[in-house]
This record gives sequence, C-alpha cells and structure tokens, in this order.
Amino acid sequence: MAAAFTELRMDQLPTDPLLHILSYLDFRDLMHCSFVSRRLNELSKHNPLWKSQCCKHWLLTDDDRLQSGVSWFCLFKQYYTDLGRYIQYYAVLKRAWEQLKSFLQQRCPRMIASLKEGTTEVELNDIEAQIGCKLPDDYRCSYRIHNGQKLVIPGLMGSMSLSNHYRSEVLLDVETAAGGFQQRKGMRRCLPLTFCFHTGLSQYMALEPAEGRQMFESFYPCPDQTAQDPSAIDMFITGSCFLEWFTTYVHNVVTGEYPIIRDQIFRYVHDKSCVATTGDITVSVSTSFLPELSSVHPPHFFFTYRIRIEMSSSASPEAACQLDSRYWKITTSDGNVEEVQGPGVVGEFPVMTPGKVHEYASCTTFSTSSEYMEGHYTFHRLASKEEVFHVAIPRFHMVCPPFREPVVRTQKALASYTPRFDDHDDDGEYCDGDGDDFDDLRGINMAALEGAWCPRHI
Repeated sequence: MAAAFTELRMDQLPTDPLLHILSYLDFRDLMHCSFVSRRLNELSKHNPLWKSQCCKHWLLTDDDRLQSGVSWFCLFKQYYTDLGRYIQYYAVLKRAWEQLKSFLQQRCPRMIASLKEGTTEVELNDIEAQIGCKLPDDYRCSYRIHNGQKLVIPGLMGSMSLSNHYRSEVLLDVETAAGGFQQRKGMRRCLPLTFCFHTGLSQYMALEPAEGRQMFESFYPCPDQTAQDPSAIDMFITGSCFLEWFTTYVHNVVTGEYPIIRDQIFRYVHDKSCVATTGDITVSVSTSFLPELSSVHPPHFFFTYRIRIEMSSSASPEAACQLDSRYWKITTSDGNVEEVQGPGVVGEFPVMTPGKVHEYASCTTFSTSSEYMEGHYTFHRLASKEEVFHVAIPRFHMVCPPFREPVVRTQKALASYTPRFDDHDDDGEYCDGDGDDFDDLRGINMAALEGAWCPRHI
C-alpha cells in the first residue's frame, strides 16, 4: 500500500531550520526571499540575520547598534542608502583605516590629528563636475571614510631622509587633489594622490586610459631628460588601482615592514633573508628606491639602504670590537661586477659592545634597473688590536619598480624602426609589430615583473 502523500506548506515548516538556511544568504538574497511569501518576509527581517550582514559589510558593533536606537535591519538599510555603491570596497578600506589609526596611535600619535573627516557624496559629485572626470568607486569610498590629511609634516604616505635630502608624502584631501588635476599634454586626466613639500614629488592616479596609461593605475611621473618634447614623461608604476595601492601600503606599515624612525614612517623594505650573523655580530639590511632622484632616460636609478649592526647581549665583554673598514662587491643586472673598499662606514668607526646596536644609511646609483650588493666589514678586538676578523654583510637586491615609457617615445621608436632580415617568426614570416599580443607591454620594464619586484617594494 503506497504511503500517503501530504503536501507541506511554507507556513508549516519549522522556524529554526529556515533561519539556519537563511543565515547562509547574502543581503541581496535575503531581500529577494522577502518577496516570496509572507512567512519568508517575516523571517528575512530576523534581527540576527542582519546583525551578521552589518558586521560583514559595514563592520558595525553592538555599541553602534545601541547608539543608533534602531534594529539591525534598519541600521543596514541606513548604511546601504548612504554607502551602498561602495559595498564591495567599504569593509576592506574601513578595516585598513582602522588598523592604520590603531598603529599610528601607538607609534606616531601626532599623525592621527592630521587626518580629516570623511567627505560627502555631494562634495565628491561636485569634484567630478569640476574636473570633468569620474572618480573610481574605491577612491570615493576611502574618502568617505577619511578625506586625506591636512597639509602637514610628516606625511601619512611615508618619508625618506638622507644627509641632504628629505621627502615626506602627504595624502591629499580631494579638494586639494582636484586643484592639481592635470590636463597638460603628457599628464592628461591624472589626479594627484600625494604631495611632498620639499621635493614637489607627487604620486598620480590615471582617471582615463590616456597617453599609454592604464585606467586607475597609480604612478610617479618621471620626465624624459633626453627628449625635447616636454610631454615625454616616463612612469614608475606603484599600483594597479587605489584599493591595491592604499591597502598594500597600510599592510606594510602595520606589519612592521616599514620602520618607524623619529615618529615617521620610513619606506625601507626589509627582506627577511637579508640577515647574516658572524660570531656575536648580526648584520641586517633594508632598502628603498627613490623615484624623485631617478630617471629612465637617461637610465639613472637611485637607491638608499639602511644597515643595522648588532652585537648579541650575551657576548662576553672581551668580544668588544671596533669597525675598521668595509668591502663591497656590487653586481648589476648586465653582469658587471665592481669592488669597493674604504675606511669606516659613512665616516664613522663604531665600537661594538654586548647589546649595542649601530645603524646607518647610505645610498648608491646604477644605470641598470636591478642589482645586488654583498660584502664584509673588518673589525679588530679592543682587547687586542692584532686580532682582526671579517663580519659578513648579507646579499641584498635593489630593484626599481616597473616603469612604462610614454606613448610619444614608443610611437617614435616604432616609426623609426627598420625591418631586418632576421626579424621573422618560427614560420619564416616577417614580423611588422602590428597585431601581436604584446602591444600593452611595449615600453614596460619587464625585469621588474619577473618575480624580482612586488608592490611592497615601493
């Protein structure tokens, strides 16, 4: 005898299993469910469901909800009405800002006071009308949270200091950035992101794919010093979009990748493999590329490196020693090797005792876009000057970020190109440079993209 079949209606299903199923849905699906039936309409407004949505998308807490005086569902609607267009970016950028502020509060508290409150949708729309370009949503979202910083020193986006050179980049508020919006040839449709008072250096974001730039990528402009055309501007690429550019920087700051020196964020990068220990002495190296002192044409790449020499606190007092000289072996990407040696380090002859740390910074320039250095220091024991020994300096690489040549240069290069008899492919067909798969890569420094560089090095 066949079992009796009973039709199961939605309003007869138990509540708890239904709520459990609904908890796996995103806010869009919950809203769709509310239109299916009266029962699902009631369940889809269940407060705990929207608490999880508020925590996920807006990073709201119980205190935020209590302060608002409304339900989680109504609170979500309020935020979505105001910030809904940024929902795919908001949580990531809000978390980055909160992590950065928490870190700065402990390490660089005076920077907190320089941050400006978020701007409004109306103000952002007015800026778009003023410059005649649309701002990307990730940029708009970040500026709804904080409208950059006041024009003060030190700048939020990192500093660098050498004996006769100082750079500190301020994160521009959107009004100041709009005032520096570029329409001149070579920099058309480019919005400044940062500014340095001392060097005049700015990072820019391309708001349109003009003059060989990709839309929304960030870069340091670098005028071509060998070209007579002022619009020939090379670019050191620093990010593919605002979200990547900003969150990568924040990650490097809050994880300690960038050191804090004199209440400023210094953009030195430390590779954990750049450490060498000889006896009781450890040497570690951090490096940084300086775009404002570099150029692609002519090839001139400027790097600074910071070296930390530390004697173990467990070393015996008899291990005390003094640095006498340094030796460097420098290898460029084209295979050239140069050896340099001289007394002391930057004019000093540090004495190392148990627990002591000595740090110094120096700089170097190269005509190739990547190279590495290694070497050793020569020390003598204070107790016996006859006891001389070497302390290894680990190999450290210096690689400039990817750069792109201006369209005006690549077009001239193509126009002056003369085919040779060996310009053919494997099938014997001659290659005229048109219709290949590499048009977007022409003018790019590919060495920097082949595993030797990543965004954190900028």
